[in-house]
Amino acid sequence: MMLNVQGLRTGYGRIPILNGVGFSVGEGEFVGILGHNGMGKTTLLRALMGFLPASSGRVQFAGQDVTALEPYRRARLGLGYVPQGREIFPGLSAYDNLRMGCSKQPDDDEKETIATVLAEFPRLNTLLDRPGSALSGGEQQLLAIARCLCSKPRLVLLDEPTEGIQPSIIDEIAETLQRLRDNSGLTMILVEQNLDFISALSQRILVIQKGTITQEVKPDDLHNASLVGEFIGITA
Repeated sequence: MMLNVQGLRTGYGRIPILNGVGFSVGEGEFVGILGHNGMGKTTLLRALMGFLPASSGRVQFAGQDVTALEPYRRARLGLGYVPQGREIFPGLSAYDNLRMGCSKQPDDDEKETIATVLAEFPRLNTLLDRPGSALSGGEQQLLAIARCLCSKPRLVLLDEPTEGIQPSIIDEIAETLQRLRDNSGLTMILVEQNLDFISALSQRILVIQKGTITQEVKPDDLHNASLVGEFIGITA
């Protein structure tokens, strides 16, 4: 078991957001998280990464209790995070953004690590000298995912990767993640509202409502119009 979450509660100040979330993710599994805006999807990822402290509950990662660990300690254990909005460094070149992702790797591994990651993201090879701010939204998203992979994570938390991205790059992101899922053994939790994208990548999908996981659905079920009708505001 790569991740085991039990009774997780957290929020912002006195405002509770997660209300006893519990689920598990196996090694090499891609799990989708689906729900309305405001239901706690991003809060869940931020809590798993340690940016929000748990008020109760437990988070185990790779067999270790990380509930009280700081984000950088979780990252060192192999937990990676690609936040909503990408959050690349706009003043750094694309290559230096990738170098930032290698910060926990030995110096002599940096070039090899970046070369290995770039093999999965060929579009970035012609953009390495450009500042992050000069890249399109889709290129920035590819860079953000690649930067995360430079840290050699065992589990990636990926938040809304298709938001504001042109369709051609959405397809490219999906193909890249499918290849990584099938060939590298990477584990991923994907928060997404694009039904085609999340169903293509996820092996199972958890529905979150009002800060609680309420059900699990199969990817093929998202093509059932009556079921999709339960999730108003999520677009196909």
